[in-house]
Amino acid sequence: MLFRDFTCFLEEIEQTDSRLKITELLAQLFAKTNSQEIEQTCYLLQGRVGPQYEKLEFGLAERLVIKAMINSFSLNSKQARQYYKKVGDLGRVVEDYRKNTQMLFQETKKLSISEVFAQLARLSQLKGKGSQEEKLSIVSGLLQQLDSLSNRYVVRIIVGNLRLGFSEMTILDALSWLIKGDKSLRSKIEKAFNVYPDLGYIAKTLKTKGIEVIEQIKPVVGVPILMAKAERVTAPVDIIEKLGQAAIEPKYDGFRLQIHYQKSSNQIKIFSRKLDEVSYMFPDLARAMKKEIRAQEIIIEGEAVGYNPKTKKMLPFQEIVQRKRKYDIEAKTREIPLKLFAFDLLFVNQTSYLDKPYTERRKKLKQILKPNNQIILLAEEELVKEEKRIAEIFTESINQGLEGIMAKKLTGKYQAGARDWNWIKFKHSYSSKLMDTFDCLVMGYDYGKGKRTGFGLGAFLVGIYDQQKDRYVTIAKIGTGLTDKEWRKLKGKSQKLKAKIKPKDYLVNKAQECDVWLNPEIVVEIRADEITKSPIHTAKLALRFPRLENFRDDKKPNQTTSLKELQQIYQKQYNSHN
Repeated sequence: MLFRDFTCFLEEIEQTDSRLKITELLAQLFAKTNSQEIEQTCYLLQGRVGPQYEKLEFGLAERLVIKAMINSFSLNSKQARQYYKKVGDLGRVVEDYRKNTQMLFQETKKLSISEVFAQLARLSQLKGKGSQEEKLSIVSGLLQQLDSLSNRYVVRIIVGNLRLGFSEMTILDALSWLIKGDKSLRSKIEKAFNVYPDLGYIAKTLKTKGIEVIEQIKPVVGVPILMAKAERVTAPVDIIEKLGQAAIEPKYDGFRLQIHYQKSSNQIKIFSRKLDEVSYMFPDLARAMKKEIRAQEIIIEGEAVGYNPKTKKMLPFQEIVQRKRKYDIEAKTREIPLKLFAFDLLFVNQTSYLDKPYTERRKKLKQILKPNNQIILLAEEELVKEEKRIAEIFTESINQGLEGIMAKKLTGKYQAGARDWNWIKFKHSYSSKLMDTFDCLVMGYDYGKGKRTGFGLGAFLVGIYDQQKDRYVTIAKIGTGLTDKEWRKLKGKSQKLKAKIKPKDYLVNKAQECDVWLNPEIVVEIRADEITKSPIHTAKLALRFPRLENFRDDKKPNQTTSLKELQQIYQKQYNSHN
């Protein structure tokens, strides 16, 4: 397939608001690709040249792409920069200049998707001395060889601003549509994707080997598994009603990690819940895996918690986040040592444990951990079938400074990337009426007034993810309760995320329109007193007295609290009040 034909599909998708129509267009696109092209197409649709968990970045700031454009089309530098400032979309700017300079160049080359993909992949691999000049050369070559429409989209891919308004879930729908002409295979494809979250691999396997092979996909060491999620309840009695006898664990205030270890290759990879590889943050944990685990290859999950060896107390989440720094990590590990409380086993020695009951996974995990471990410890657990005892454990956890408790179904499977009442979390805050907080996406902000003019924003709009419709709906606009430091942090995070227009996967009432829209990236933890019905928020529900609790850099936009969760919590709150 020609790259030009690919970008024609992108243009039509960009002009379409209907989720069903976008799904059908993607299915048509996939039908026109061969096995190699469908893999590459799935990556390009995400603005990437590989799966999300691989760190493949183009490493070119907008200013360097502007420089490549000016050199390629022999432009007046000042005029070109002014035009970009006026338009605000570098893809559109390059497209316009390519049209205007068409006659100065030979006829555009008919580059295939694979040829363009190869150049972009090469771009992502260049590093070190002299790499910037080579990158500029690659970009200039693409701009000169491609037609104007292709220029629009290749530039947006390079600068990380493709933003087509749909997520990987719509791509999974389209893959089902490709095979069956409807969404009936979506659940099977999604289950495989949750175990092997590589859209390119899933698409290529589906196209060449069929749904039967997709259903047999197993965990692979080095490829992160989407982490299981927990349901919420508001009282211990709810746990007993849902699970009967359950395993109760403390809910640690730490960094949830998934660790992959293969002894033969000496390979250790540590992933966050966003699928970011964060191995560099935990060299002490990597060393401990080699000493404190009895297995040839293994995938485990646990909570990394900062630990003060002097007071023998666990440290809050904010302390361990300091390890995100790229330099002097070893010094930080000495300053903030950690314990990993391992709570689940997903894979060991060529055997998947995802479909095995919790009790079997726990038993095997205990066998694998060596006795007298210093860093990797088995999470505490108590089997409970009485509401009173759950309440007692919960109170003990709160008194120890923990977030609450986790309850796990004894026969429950590990639901990769999903929730199905196999896990339940029970949290509490004595300072609010609601038991739990909400992870929300910052969708945009309004300019500040008075003192806040110094921050450049005075209120920000937050929303949650509607999984069924693959879009974000609003639940609150927040203008109070932040410290000056938090306002500045939010403004700083917002600068590179400004969108010229409202992203099309945002459903926002006119009364809640923002002065500045942001592309989906910033996730924050919000606390509120209660949930109320709302005629102005598109979730049809809103948070009463919302305030910022924390920035959740460990979560992706589609990992926010879901609309379904919010509706369930509201119903429980309503039942409680009545």
